[in-house]
Amino acid sequence: MDALRQKYIDAIANVADEAALEDLRVAAVGKKGEVSLKMRELGKMTPEERQVAGPKLNALKDEINSAIAAKKAALADAALDDRLRSEWLDVTLPAHSRPHGTIHPVSQVTEEVAAIFADMGFKVAEGPQIENDWYNFDALNIPPHHPARQEFDTFYMNRAKGDDRPPHVLRTHTSPVQIRAMEKTGAPIRVIAPGRVYRSDYDQTHTPMFHQVEGMAIGKDISMANLKWVLEEFFAAFFEIDGIKTRFRASHFPFTEPSAEVDIQCSWVDGQLRIGEGDGWMEVLGSGMMHPKVLQAGGIDPDKWQGFAFGMGIDRIAMLKYGIPDLRAFFDSDLRWLRHYGFGALDMPTLHGGLSR
Repeated sequence: MDALRQKYIDAIANVADEAALEDLRVAAVGKKGEVSLKMRELGKMTPEERQVAGPKLNALKDEINSAIAAKKAALADAALDDRLRSEWLDVTLPAHSRPHGTIHPVSQVTEEVAAIFADMGFKVAEGPQIENDWYNFDALNIPPHHPARQEFDTFYMNRAKGDDRPPHVLRTHTSPVQIRAMEKTGAPIRVIAPGRVYRSDYDQTHTPMFHQVEGMAIGKDISMANLKWVLEEFFAAFFEIDGIKTRFRASHFPFTEPSAEVDIQCSWVDGQLRIGEGDGWMEVLGSGMMHPKVLQAGGIDPDKWQGFAFGMGIDRIAMLKYGIPDLRAFFDSDLRWLRHYGFGALDMPTLHGGLSR
């Protein structure tokens, strides 16, 4: 028994890895190990012999198990030391710099808007930025004398002398996309139309080129109640505020009847705008039920179908959500501004993962 003890204690001390240690454990105290076989021989001994050999065998088994456990812990500590030496990192060193390129807030917010409306069954529609006079004005029930059709508000494309074709303009809204979508798809339909639009204006809150998103839904029984629900769901998801209050005020737009401007609840605290709280209101978009003449222009029978439409500025809601004070900075190409307000290339907005960074 002393020779057996010395054999395994020496082998355990010299083992190099945990796999070899496990082999030693099986050979010594496993079901068919040498110590286990010795213990089976106790049944053949006399009671006097068992009283002497039994405690010695139990002590030997315990000693080998203790030696194996100690060696296993020592091997684990040695492996950890090796990992710490090979994976060593000086945490005081500078971190990796952020990639130079960032996603512009307008692009990010456009993706956020598309993600929200996609969850409500709206598809994204696109159209040309240079439109003819009919799609941009006539089809939308905008009369010839309307101020929006004057050159101080609209960019008209140059025409050769004697060219009698309908004039072309840089589109003043994305509503022409709705007409084209109706012509292409018919009813029922649910689409949003994000994109660039152009108007002759430039100050802190207006630029000659900016971004809009307009939406429409046409069906058999669409009503203002549906419009209100869609917009409230959008605001709650976009600003990530449950129960945000809205206010509809009667207004007039040529392409909707009845028409309403929509305000959202807000407050000013120490010069800071807070959305979704307080007693103040801020106008954010125009909306209404689609005018029968607009439905007709899109090839849809207004006696069978009705729908709602709305439009808002992407730049404006980006300013409200991310605290950007001046619209003109969106187009200055200032890298410092882009690094401050920009988004990482992998910050893709989703409703389940969160819209904001």
